[in-house]
Amino acid sequence: MTFANLPPLVTVFGGSGLVGRHVVRVLAQRGYRVRVAVRRPDLAGFVLPFGNVGQISLSQANLRYKDSVVKAIEGSSFVVNCVGILFESGRNKFDAVQDFGARTVAEATAAAGAKLVHISAIGADAKSKSVYAASKGRAEDAILKTLPDAVIVRPSIVFGPEDNFFNKFAAMARSLPFLPLIGGGKTKFQPVFVEDVAEVVSKAVDGQLKGGVYELGGPEVLSFQQCLEEMLRVVDRETPLVSISFGLASFIAGVASAIPLVTPPLTNDQLTLLKSDNVVSAAAKAEGRTLEGLGIHPRSVGAILPSYLVHFRPKGQYSRSGKAA
Repeated sequence: MTFANLPPLVTVFGGSGLVGRHVVRVLAQRGYRVRVAVRRPDLAGFVLPFGNVGQISLSQANLRYKDSVVKAIEGSSFVVNCVGILFESGRNKFDAVQDFGARTVAEATAAAGAKLVHISAIGADAKSKSVYAASKGRAEDAILKTLPDAVIVRPSIVFGPEDNFFNKFAAMARSLPFLPLIGGGKTKFQPVFVEDVAEVVSKAVDGQLKGGVYELGGPEVLSFQQCLEEMLRVVDRETPLVSISFGLASFIAGVASAIPLVTPPLTNDQLTLLKSDNVVSAAAKAEGRTLEGLGIHPRSVGAILPSYLVHFRPKGQYSRSGKAA
């Protein structure tokens, strides 16, 4: 194979994260060469076996530094930005990573003549009271101004083997006397399987999607309480669910955030997000900008959770199958 006949190169920023690693795997399976751009390549070697020898490479990049972004994109036909943070720490602020960083990727992608797929989130809105959602919204606006044909993917809560939602609460159920139902557990989510998100990204790279914003949710809309109940059923535990008001949760979050060198279990910005439902919009459904509209049958929480939460059962895989089946 000559250099001119090599498969297209795709740069995946954040390729070692929850969504990114699955995107890398799917793109490699489809024959693309993949460059995984991450802050710590020394911690991302586990993605290399996802492809054939030499098919996947690692590159050091930090979205706060334009030169590293430009270098990571050099020679690529497509760019996928999976970088995102759930809470701020040190210099990793929402504005720096999810707004400025996303703009930097978009500008470098445009300069390279490549195409961009950007992972955002349902609820992204430049006018949101949530700093997280506002930074995502500003990034989307800037990206579409720079690259009108960019594909923006907005998933609801993403679940899968390495997720920070069901795994987190399953671990809490194993060690705490109760689980908190913030705001009564009424917030609605539409959990989407990480592999379904990766499939959409691969379709975009394949050129099957028009530029625009796509909203991805699973087959079920579940309240926060229903999500925890399903998780408890799978792990075969009866940990009580205790309703906690937003006011009390805000106090707890404030105290936790004030403790240095400790990752807070909850932040006030996340509480702001919990005050709004996180589901696919009616407009996206009507216009076919959803998984179903793209011909993808989303997989449910109930079908997938047992495959990776089994070790949270009292006796692991050897627990009785009753409630967990």
